[in-house]
Amino acid sequence: MSIDVRIIEDSVSPEDIRLATFQLRYPRIIHSELMTHRVFSRNASSSRAIPVQRQIKAIINDPAEPVEWGSNQKGMQAGDPLTGWRLWLTQLAWHGARHGATACARLAVFAGAHKQVANRILEPWSHISVVLTATDFANWFALRDHKDADPTIRALADRMRRIYNIEAPTLLQPGQWHLPYVHAVERHDLPLEDCLRMSAARCGRVSYLTHEGQKPSVQQDLDLFTRLMGGDPKHASPTEHQGTPDKRWKSRNRWAHEDEHGNFRGWRQHRKMIPGEAVQG
Repeated sequence: MSIDVRIIEDSVSPEDIRLATFQLRYPRIIHSELMTHRVFSRNASSSRAIPVQRQIKAIINDPAEPVEWGSNQKGMQAGDPLTGWRLWLTQLAWHGARHGATACARLAVFAGAHKQVANRILEPWSHISVVLTATDFANWFALRDHKDADPTIRALADRMRRIYNIEAPTLLQPGQWHLPYVHAVERHDLPLEDCLRMSAARCGRVSYLTHEGQKPSVQQDLDLFTRLMGGDPKHASPTEHQGTPDKRWKSRNRWAHEDEHGNFRGWRQHRKMIPGEAVQG
């Protein structure tokens, strides 16, 4: 089981508001807890997109599991970690169930089931890759990097806090953009509109690379952006990771474009500048 944490874009505004984008990999068993934090913009790898055989190989070679095997007691928090034969038997049960699940997933594929069905059988032992962007992490760290939190999500939050505290963000001025997955040469050579679309496409893939592990062409990324945003309704969540600092009207104590912040604070969000970015009820 592995938890991987990287900051792929780290910016700060003249108002000293930080906008950070993480790339994460962690056990899918804690993903629902991360999703309760509404200040986060996030995109994640999907069980509907990963070939079943690749998913089976991944959970055989690197299965997700709890970081701590706690003993039973009343309440939501586990007791002391299991030891001896109790630990061995619990781990045997966890991994034994994994082998049963892989056999059942293969059976579903043999029966003609799509990967969006067969891969669901494998999720308890699967990892998930997530790109996550926000201006506010204090509540996340307070709740999840805490002794009462699930040990697995606490391990994730602890690693995020550590890297967040040592990274030095880049100062951006209004009109300069936070662009995850867009390299310096691309920013220099390509129009801003293309860089925004490329960043969104790559955030939607949760990777700079394509799903086949290849370096994308500019046109591939632009085409993916068109597929995401050209339909009705739009798949607009990948456009939540790009932002530019907003200006504050000191005399009115208000932001110049507050209606474009989305779930950011002090930053204009790319999504909120796109007409029809959400279906209106």
